[in-house]
Amino acid sequence: MSDRFVVVPAAYVYLLRPGPYPGAREVLLGLRGHTGFMDGHWAAAVAGHVERGESVYDAARREAAEEMGIGDVELVPWCTMQRTGNGDPVDERVDYFFTATSWTGVPRVMEPQKCVDLRWCLLDMLPAPVVPHELRVLASLRAGSTPPILVHGFSPGSPAVS
Repeated sequence: MSDRFVVVPAAYVYLLRPGPYPGAREVLLGLRGHTGFMDGHWAAAVAGHVERGESVYDAARREAAEEMGIGDVELVPWCTMQRTGNGDPVDERVDYFFTATSWTGVPRVMEPQKCVDLRWCLLDMLPAPVVPHELRVLASLRAGSTPPILVHGFSPGSPAVS
C-alpha cells in the first residue's frame, strides 16, 4: 500500500457586494443543513468539489449555477488552502477560494437539501458559527490581504497554520 498523499480539491466563491455604509462590504453566506458536515454553520454560498477532468474555474462556475442559479460569474482568485482534519484520506483537501463582484441573475437557494438559509452578511459582523477554515479566509477578506497559500489543521511549524 502506498503512503502517497491524495487530496480532494474544492472550489469556493465568495459573492461580494458593497455594504450599507462607506467602506463596508457584504458576503453571501448559506446556512448548511442536511449534509452531515458542519450543519448549522454558515459557509460560502457557492462551494463544491472539483470533478475529474474539470478545471477549478469551471467547477466554481458550475457550482454557482447549480447552487445559486447565477451565471457569468467573474472569478477573482483569492487564495488556496491545504487543510486536514484527522489524517483520514477524505480529510486531506486543497481548497481554491475566489471572490466575485459581478454575475448575472439573482442568487437564490437552488439546493434546499443542503442550504437552509441564505443571508448577505457584513464582513465585519459575521453570523456564528462559521465553518472554521472558512472563517480564516473571511477574516483575510475583511483585512484586505492574505498569503497566497494557507495551511489549516496541520501541526505547528507549517507556514500560516492556525
